[in-house]
Amino acid sequence: MLSGLLIVLLPLLLGYLVSVPALRWQQRINHAVNSAVYIILLLMGISLAGLENLSNQLAKLGGNALLLFSITTLLNLVALWWLSRRVALKAGQSPVVKDAPTSKLAAMQGSLLLVAVVAAGVMTGLLAGPRFGEGLFSTADLLAEWVLYGLLALIGCQLRNSGMPLKQILLNRLGLAIAVTLALSSLLAGLLAAPLLSLSWNEGLAMAAGFGWYSLSAILIGDQLGPLMGGVAFFNDLTRELLAFILIPLVIHRHTALAIGYGGATSMDFTLPVIQQHGGVACVPIAVVSGFILSLLSPPLILFFLSLSG
Repeated sequence: MLSGLLIVLLPLLLGYLVSVPALRWQQRINHAVNSAVYIILLLMGISLAGLENLSNQLAKLGGNALLLFSITTLLNLVALWWLSRRVALKAGQSPVVKDAPTSKLAAMQGSLLLVAVVAAGVMTGLLAGPRFGEGLFSTADLLAEWVLYGLLALIGCQLRNSGMPLKQILLNRLGLAIAVTLALSSLLAGLLAAPLLSLSWNEGLAMAAGFGWYSLSAILIGDQLGPLMGGVAFFNDLTRELLAFILIPLVIHRHTALAIGYGGATSMDFTLPVIQQHGGVACVPIAVVSGFILSLLSPPLILFFLSLSG
């Protein structure tokens, strides 16, 4: 039952064992991760194009993603609002931060680019499918699986060399509390959504365990449950980030923990500049710790829940 989990988790663990002190090589690893994500999402789009009755399948994908996102967001916001009322955490008056996004559209560009990559994959599959037949889609699935193994190894290496010591993570109680609250409320949402999505309880948990890490959740879910459910995971977690860009400036001064936590795993990277710009530098270490914990939990949780199907 756990053989599939071990096969996919092994590259992540091996990557985590690699120490890369040189900044130049860390930057190369970051570029390699980004490239691998684009490649896999392109291949996922090609696989989506191979689904029978594509228009109905895409409509189902959108409906399922909206359902999962709505339930997850409702429970996340309620839980984080409850936490915000109980922790002494207030955002400060922050100056304009260097390199922070100048507009919500600028902040969303990376997210929108990933959507464009998936769309390009679908178009490629539709155009090339009649010429190459089913071999195109099976090859895309195989390539995506092998690139996934390399991506997991690189992500493990990134986590090891993030400069975030375990002691610093565990001592930051606010970041830990935010991460745990977000994780538990998301998993509860996955359990509630599972029967509505015609999924087993463990598959529902896996769908909810991306915690906003849309590129990885889409890849892991798609590898095990097919490109349709991979697409649901992708758009569920992507929509979280897009809403976070809008929500953070509106609520961070009144409900700071909610603003930091809702971005999930992205609070340590993509939404961090927005948190810093509107919440001040005091929010940064809390956001980084929260995002790091969720990023560390997400891959093994997704893989573990999926392995329970075997």
